[in-house]
Parts: sequence; structure tokens; C-alpha cells
Amino acid sequence: MKQAQDASGQSVDAPKETLNPFEIAQMLIYNATRELGLPMAVYEYLKEPERILTVSIPVRLESGEVRSFIGYRAQHSDVIGPCKGGVRFHPDVSLDEVKALSMWMTFKCAVLGLPFGGGKGGVICNPADLTRRDLENLSRGYIRALAGFVGPDRDIPAPDVNTNPQVMGWMMDEYSKMKGYNTPGLITGKPMILGGSAGRGAATGRGAVICIREAARRMGLPLRGATAAIQGFGNVGSHTAMLLDELGVKVVAIVDARGGAYNPNGIHVPEAVEFYTQNGTVTGMSHTETIDTTTLFGLDVDILVPAALENQINMANVDAVKAKIVAEAANGPTTPEAARVLTERGVLQIPDILCNAGGVTVSYFEWVQNIQNYYWPEEEVNQKLEQMMVNAFNAVYKVMDQRHVSMRRAAYMVAIKRLSDAMGARGWI
Repeated sequence: MKQAQDASGQSVDAPKETLNPFEIAQMLIYNATRELGLPMAVYEYLKEPERILTVSIPVRLESGEVRSFIGYRAQHSDVIGPCKGGVRFHPDVSLDEVKALSMWMTFKCAVLGLPFGGGKGGVICNPADLTRRDLENLSRGYIRALAGFVGPDRDIPAPDVNTNPQVMGWMMDEYSKMKGYNTPGLITGKPMILGGSAGRGAATGRGAVICIREAARRMGLPLRGATAAIQGFGNVGSHTAMLLDELGVKVVAIVDARGGAYNPNGIHVPEAVEFYTQNGTVTGMSHTETIDTTTLFGLDVDILVPAALENQINMANVDAVKAKIVAEAANGPTTPEAARVLTERGVLQIPDILCNAGGVTVSYFEWVQNIQNYYWPEEEVNQKLEQMMVNAFNAVYKVMDQRHVSMRRAAYMVAIKRLSDAMGARGWI
């Protein structure tokens, strides 16, 4: 039986793999705090969100039925600035998941040096069961319930799983009506006509590809002709695929929620995007064979990009992973136990709090533009994103090199050192 440590440092039996995202986040905070030799007060401040709100949202559906949905918003830490984080609509949303995601957002912002803390929200629902009008009413009901809890200087929501610019537009409109004036800075990821930022749609995927490029350069891996497999083909996965394709990477496999496609000679990515848009899946594309996630993770590729949900690479499938680089475009896609196995095998893992931070970085740009009421062209947005992602990658890689730790541990060390410095400056520790 494996041995692990609890928060006090004592050995305890660990009979099964850790899958609870909240417990995983706490463990990563604890380990990095100890590694840095920081006061345990830092861990005590960071181990739980500062505030959590649970709301009931009654919605009269187009069918005439009234249904009450449960929603959450967690604000993890505002030690560096207002909280920031997405809102997901999904049947599996849970309080522990939202708490963990808010914590990851804090570290993501700290790794990039953004003046934000972490927030996250979610509503337990299946958007596929709702009409467009139902979805609008739910979105407006959610932000009404949170109106006293969020705001441009307090907590700024954004899109996440199953939410999009239109949902953000509805929420911004509802909040503005309540305030009596236009408040574009409430929310990011909005339609551009309402104050959204150029480059926001591709930002998470673009940030992931910048990290992959930097990792490949350090490994001496030429990207032109390298192979990649991508799990998840929503906004993040599709943009990652397109940008890798532009760099000459051969995307050989894509898996979405309904199936997958594989071609050892490379998938034509623009065709895959068009096919997915029309059919909701890449399964059935010409010149491809159907595969599933299990097969995709076992492919002999240079780059594996999990861009779906948490705990996808775990002890049940980690031995099959053959990639040289695992780029975590999703939040928490690798369990701690599986991550240790990959590290021992020399696989370079670009952790989620660095790899997928491009989205929150351009959300920060959007917030700044809203406050200034001055908007930047996409080329400028992309240049600023490039600079911040490269600087963050270099900072994490340097700690990894100096401390002889995994890139994941190094990223948490960079983030928690910055948070600790802010706590010290405020007189908390």
C-alpha cells in the first residue's frame, strides 16, 4: 500500500488514487509551501476559499415548467487583486470542483503576475436540455443571484465549459440593468461589440501553443513534422490544433465528447474544425478512423494535449502514455499519482496553471481595456500575450532547473512565493 502525507506531515495510508480536485489543490499548495520553507500560515490562508456563495435559481422554462437550478461562486483569494474566473454550466458541477478551480485560478494569475486572485462559478445543469430562451433566463438569473457578490473591482466572471460570449453578454446586460448604467468591466469573454477583447477567443489555445513551442525548443524537438494528439475539441482544443498546425505540427488524432478521429499521416485541421462545427463531432471525417480517448492517450506522439476535464490522465492509463510533452490545456487533467509516474519517466509536463493561462491573461487585457474605454488591435493583444507567456514559462523553467523539481511543482512555487510576498506586504504573515 502506498504511503502519503496528511496536512500535518504524518504518514497515512493512501489506498486509492486522489481524484477529488479540491483535495488535489490543497495537497499541491501544502507541498509547495513546505518546499519553499514558508510559514505554514501561508498554507492556512490558501487551503480554503475566502468566500463561497450557493444560490438557488428558479427559471420558468419555455415549456411552462418552473425548475430551480443550484449555482455556486467561490472566491479563493483577493490578496493580490479582485477575484477572476469562469462560470461553467455542466451536470457534474459540484462545490468541491468549483472550490478547486477557484484555487487553481489564484495560482494561474500569480504565475503570470496578473493583479487578480482566483474565482470560479458553476451551475448544475445540462445546456443540451435547455432552449436558447431557457439558457438566457438561467444566465440572467445566475448573475442576479450573484449581483452583490461580484463586480469589476471585486470578482470578474468569464466563460468556461458550456458558456460562451453570448452567455457573458446576457449576464453583463442583466447586471448593467440592475446597476442602472453600463458595466462592461463586470465580465470578460464578452462579444466584441459589448467591450470584448480582440484575440480572446483563441487566447487559451494560443498560450498553450506558446508553452509547447518553448518546451520543444528546450528539449531540442523540432516542431515542424512533430506529431500531436488532442483530447477535447471545444474552443481550447480547436484553437490549439489550428495553431499547432500553423507551426507545422502534424495533428494525428482528435477526440471530442462524442468520438474521435485518427490519421497517422495527419488530420487536415481546418477541415476538422468545419466538420465539427457542422456535426458536433469529428467522428466520421473522411480519411480518418474512429478512436476513443483510451486509444488517443496511448498513441506514440511527441505532444499530448489534454484539453477536456479533470483527472483524464490517471493511474488506469498513465502507463500507456508515450508522449514526450504533455501540455495541460485543461484544468487538472492529470492526477498527482499519474503526474509522478510521468515525471519519473522523463515526460515534460506543462502544468495547467501555466499552460492554459492565456485565457485569463487576455481576460485581464479585456478588463484593462474596459476600464480605460480604449481598445487594442488583435496584433497588439497577441504580442502582449506572447511576452507574458514566455516570461512566465522562463520563470517556471528556471525554478525547475534550480530546484530539480517537476515543472508542476516549480509553477506552484513561483505562484505561492508571489502570494506569500503579497501577504507579507499586507502584514498577514
